[in-house]
Amino acid sequence: MINKLIEKIQKTQAPIVVGLDPMLKYVPEYIQKKAYAEFGETLEGAAEAIWQYNKGIVDAVYDLIPAVKPQVAMYEQFGIPGMIAFKKTCDYCQEKGLVVIGDIKRGDIGSTSEAYAIGHLGKAKVGANPIAGFSEDFVTVNPYLGSDGVKPFIKVCQEEKKGIFVLVKTSNPSSGEFQDRVVDGRPLYELVGEKVAEWGSECMGDSYSYVGAVVGATYPEQGKILRKIMPKTFILVPGYGAQGGKGADLVHFFNEDGLGAIINSSRGIIAAYQQEAYASYGETGYADASRAAVIAMKEDIAQALANR
Repeated sequence: MINKLIEKIQKTQAPIVVGLDPMLKYVPEYIQKKAYAEFGETLEGAAEAIWQYNKGIVDAVYDLIPAVKPQVAMYEQFGIPGMIAFKKTCDYCQEKGLVVIGDIKRGDIGSTSEAYAIGHLGKAKVGANPIAGFSEDFVTVNPYLGSDGVKPFIKVCQEEKKGIFVLVKTSNPSSGEFQDRVVDGRPLYELVGEKVAEWGSECMGDSYSYVGAVVGATYPEQGKILRKIMPKTFILVPGYGAQGGKGADLVHFFNEDGLGAIINSSRGIIAAYQQEAYASYGETGYADASRAAVIAMKEDIAQALANR
């Protein structure tokens, strides 16, 4: 799957992943009203609204980008109907040829971690039938419990030719409370990065590993260090746009081949119509605003890479 992701990035010339992280406050009123007219102001109505909202965005941008990243919590908040919308979104994106990164941030041990891996990347054995659950192409994984929590995911990745992105240095302001702690003279995120490179050596694609890393755009200097520690690791970079990251911050996340990183933007794209720069599109043009935001992001990143 890492080979497919790289192929898609090269084809689109856009190392961009759109975070499909819907909240009802992002969903235009006309979409909400239609959903509530059919299902009432219920969890089913909310789930229908976010599904239709997602579908509009995907239809507008799928030809520009290689991948999407639905954040599972935004669907879980609407219970079972929300999870159905999550599944429908993942399936629809794959039908459109997009790579799907399930942002699930799971991390446990033993059979629990194995069950997470099977549920999101693999196939559950039901009698004599192996059946896929959510079937994303990649998922995000929390490594806090160590190898016991990560290796069940790696095992399923090897079986299914899929991938994971391990949290190494996250984009949030308080990430340093733990991740920057000095252990044996080095910050913890460096040690985690070394472990990711070690895990990744067990399952390589043609040029990059199936085991990727999450490193926030808001920490470019740390990104420079981690790029050297993990030369064969693809880095998923959140924090662009709404969290303050910009193209100039991103150059050190890429290798000299122009690959090695994919940049995520969520509300900066999916809620672009609510920003002043795209306000002229209005609610009914929300998907076209998202397309314009993707094009602007693509140009920003390309210019930054050209000037590095």
